[in-house]
Amino acid sequence: MNQLVRRIGQTVALTLPVILVTTGTLAVTRVPWAPPTSLDQQVVAASSNDGAGIGRAPTGQAANPGLAPQDALRADLLDELRANNPGTALDLLERTMREKPALTPYCSTLAADLGKAAVRKYQGDVQRARSFARPVCDGSFASGATAG
Repeated sequence: MNQLVRRIGQTVALTLPVILVTTGTLAVTRVPWAPPTSLDQQVVAASSNDGAGIGRAPTGQAANPGLAPQDALRADLLDELRANNPGTALDLLERTMREKPALTPYCSTLAADLGKAAVRKYQGDVQRARSFARPVCDGSFASGATAG
């Protein structure tokens, strides 16, 4: 009996560190602050039919070189809202805020502009526009939709 307990203890002592290291390594590879890997890019590309939508990066700066970065982003967000729905535009805004922290001072204003544009898109239906609200930029989308 004593030998059986010792054997079990040895097995646990040898396998537990391997399991802990493996699971810890896997957990750390998917942290939100890590740069996107090629696998992440493939997943995003596969989730959109034509490569547009939430899988695309904001391109307004390249398409509109005379605009300030926040104005180019606003144009991209409004294009996204018109092409799809406010939810995909908010996804793009949230992702851009993570990728380009220099634009975060403009986040609330951009989200409020999206809220107003959503109300216009749905012909004044505030409830429908607000149904896409998320906690992006402190809920400014919802307040913009109400003021819209």
